[in-house]
Amino acid sequence: MRPHSWRPEQPGPVPGDVGLRAGAGRGAPGGPGTPESTDASSPETGADRLPFRVRTPRRPGSGASGIAARGRVILSDRDLAVIAKAVARARQEGENDRQDAAAGLPGPGPGPGPPAEAPRSSAAPPAMTRPLPAAGPAPPWSTVLANTIRLWAARRRFWPATMRGRVTSALILAAVLFCGGVVTVALARGTIAGKGAAGSVQSAGAGLAGTRAANGGQPSGDAAIGAAAAARTAAAAWMARQVAQAAIIACDPQMCAVLQSKGFPAGRLLVLRAGDAGPPGSDVIVSTAAVREEFGSRLISVYAPVALATFGSGSARVAVRVVAADGSAAYLRSLRADAAARRVAGGLLLRNPHVRVSLAGRRELAAGQVDTRLLSAIGALATPYHVDITGFSAPTAGASPGVPLRSADISPAPARRGRAAARLHSVKRFLLAQQGPFRPADVTTVRLASGQTVLHVEFTAPSPLGLLGAPN
Repeated sequence: MRPHSWRPEQPGPVPGDVGLRAGAGRGAPGGPGTPESTDASSPETGADRLPFRVRTPRRPGSGASGIAARGRVILSDRDLAVIAKAVARARQEGENDRQDAAAGLPGPGPGPGPPAEAPRSSAAPPAMTRPLPAAGPAPPWSTVLANTIRLWAARRRFWPATMRGRVTSALILAAVLFCGGVVTVALARGTIAGKGAAGSVQSAGAGLAGTRAANGGQPSGDAAIGAAAAARTAAAAWMARQVAQAAIIACDPQMCAVLQSKGFPAGRLLVLRAGDAGPPGSDVIVSTAAVREEFGSRLISVYAPVALATFGSGSARVAVRVVAADGSAAYLRSLRADAAARRVAGGLLLRNPHVRVSLAGRRELAAGQVDTRLLSAIGALATPYHVDITGFSAPTAGASPGVPLRSADISPAPARRGRAAARLHSVKRFLLAQQGPFRPADVTTVRLASGQTVLHVEFTAPSPLGLLGAPN
């Protein structure tokens, strides 16, 4: 809405003012908006509270009618009608905003029409003295839900225009929501019931598993942990007595800790970590579940083909294995060659008249099952003494076939009566005086069940190969 002219009028006749009289309420004396008016309106506003245009100061000698005619904005009837419609529309939008606020809905944004240009005035606009509407109580949830559905449907442009259609759509939507809720509750109850049944089945299965374990099946839980710990402890105790002191032992961190508790120095232990390529530089490897998981089938096919002893069973099994420095295939070839050389040496001892061997011992000598170092010790004793071999030790539990027997009960046959104890002591000193690999790890005087006193001679593991050379 723009007036005809917003520039101050210059002195002189103004086009459009000729013959125009000022009526009441439009600048006439005594009308609203003039100094003589008694209305509550401002001197710069009319009855509709619209501001007048600022005029230049009046000239001396001009009359009151001239002041009234030249001191206000000249607007056409069409402009006044447009202004009145804008004011009415603004009031209606304010009422709509208050109603939407009371209903909990955001008010509509500004209308699409361009904003009217505010008139320029030297006076400040009148202050807003009307109080803001008080916040009404929170609308009920049903009203909020209905308004939300209405707005959602209006955005999608299919909300019915008639009240009957709206009610029908609302009822259909409510029925769909109700059915969805019923289905959700039913599914939730079914899921809870299914979980309860699954828990019952699982509990029953656990009970059956416990029964199977009690009847000799695979242990589980604390029983499996206890079995693995017992196997590690037994393996560590056996190794403390049987494995050579100079041997380097490869083991997982848990097994190495057990070995240290049994007196193994940390310098002899090679701790295996995840990602290690193998047990390089070690002589013995302790095969636990962690080591088997790390190396898989390569543990036997590549690194350690022969077991010296085994403890436990299943996943708790602990095996002490010989590390093949040149690979499993080369070690097995050397083992077969050494067994052939031992058979030859055993046959020579069986034909020696100074050596007397039990029936079981003769079979073991002939089969090449006796350790090379023990064969050398018997041969050395058979020269100054008559040697009586009571028997060789039984194979260690879990040892691979072909592992030599490393201990025997030996008794020198005395030349004279009453000198058995002295002869045993002399033989013991002779054996302990040997050097290198031919020195026994233990020589102990023991009394057999038959009452005979013998020397128990034992060598450490693993048995060295090739001491006798290739057989002829």
